Amino acid sequence: MSTLALEFAGGRLDRHTKVTLSSAAPAASSAPSSASARGLDWFTFFLADIQTGFGPFVAIYLTAHAWPQFDIGLVLTAGGLVALACQMPGGALVDAVRSARLVAALAVGAICVSALALAIWPTFPVVMATRVLHAGASCVLGPVIAAISLGLVGHAALGGRLGRNARFASIGNGVAAAAMGACGYLVSNQAVFFLTAILAVPAMLALMRIRMGEVGQTKELEVGTAVTSIRSVVTDRRLLAFAGCILLFQLANAAMLPLMGGILTMRSSEWASTLIGACIVVPQLVVALFAPWVGRVADSWGRRPLLVVCFGALALRGLLFAVVTDPYLIVAIQALDGVSAAVLGVVLPLVVADITRGTGRFNLGLGIVGSAVGIGAAFSTTLGGYAMDHFGRALAFSSLATIAACGLALLWLLPETRRVVGALASAAQTAPSLKSERKRSRLSANWDARADSARSISNPTIATTQLLISSDRSSPELTAGADHLPWLPLSKAARNDSLSSVRAAIRSIVREN
Repeated sequence: MSTLALEFAGGRLDRHTKVTLSSAAPAASSAPSSASARGLDWFTFFLADIQTGFGPFVAIYLTAHAWPQFDIGLVLTAGGLVALACQMPGGALVDAVRSARLVAALAVGAICVSALALAIWPTFPVVMATRVLHAGASCVLGPVIAAISLGLVGHAALGGRLGRNARFASIGNGVAAAAMGACGYLVSNQAVFFLTAILAVPAMLALMRIRMGEVGQTKELEVGTAVTSIRSVVTDRRLLAFAGCILLFQLANAAMLPLMGGILTMRSSEWASTLIGACIVVPQLVVALFAPWVGRVADSWGRRPLLVVCFGALALRGLLFAVVTDPYLIVAIQALDGVSAAVLGVVLPLVVADITRGTGRFNLGLGIVGSAVGIGAAFSTTLGGYAMDHFGRALAFSSLATIAACGLALLWLLPETRRVVGALASAAQTAPSLKSERKRSRLSANWDARADSARSISNPTIATTQLLISSDRSSPELTAGADHLPWLPLSKAARNDSLSSVRAAIRSIVREN
């Protein structure tokens, strides 16, 4: 039964053969190889290293070359506007191309060229061009990593894969920030961008380790070949509600640390840089520790409970920033930022994958939500700065916390997007590793109830359900396969009753659809 549920959830049933548990066994071979999984791990790590070089180091480098602050702000704003405008086209491009790895290689190459040009020719036209090129390349890298992840592991295991991505990206950000800071201090600010360009080489090597044959096979099975119109995706109420939640999250979140940085600088300018560095490192450590766990529980808990935790941590952080003055407590409070980042980094692509499943527009959905991220972040600093200047610290941070609470309220308009059958598949994958007999007994005792809950599936695979319904209860292949499930301590009669419950639930789904 675990294999049957897994095959039904992942859409991996053979379209040209009878549905039997014995024929479903080879599906395990479609799992990604360790080389591809490790390649994606290290590509995410080195990509985070490369992107770190284009963070605050750009402003420091240009300031060292006696650039006016207005010109620095102009090129940074131009890059932000290009990044915002290219979110949806970048996602649509990744959906349209055949090779996501080729797009990733071109984007990494473009960032490498940008870093070299910025280091060698720090003139206004060159710097403006490098910022625009970097922003355009970055818009496709996020969707590419999400697409490769979905293609490698499929929808049922996507949460765990996104958790690994978040862990390696967080570690990469921390390592790169320390290495580039030391490079700028010991060598020069210019050397930071040479190091950024050099890091593109291991990123390319890691990308080459990902076997695109595995990505293509799983992507065809999981995502499907049917393509929904762009208008249907853009007007999807669930996607728009989720984008609204993310916009409010970024509107509340993006200004918090810059405002606190200004307060720390006015109170203790000598220690301000050290404290801000600690405020950046602490959330990265939290993400590295908890992101894989978030990926594992996303299927069992659902997406909405984790999003509630995410928005709640942000609102609590804003309220604490409004009243806490001790610098060490401020660094500790930044751990809440790590909680929000760990949840959002995993759940955001998961929710988009749930909503766009089977449409062929996964990356377009990511682009829509990415546009909401950019809009919220762009207005957040302006809103927060205005509130700080005119109303003071307490009201500024309380206002940001209120915006986070509004996002939490809007979250109730978003229905739970987790597929129940996907959760059963996740349970079937993890059940063999359970060492506790008590947990195994509890899982098998609740199996019938979980099978009945499969009625809530909104868009089942009709061909698969028809094959399952038409299968004979007395089929020797089916009963033989059920007898070879060592982790499920049920009698033969109980297994047959459970199979009947699954068939009844599937028939109900077909009638409702």
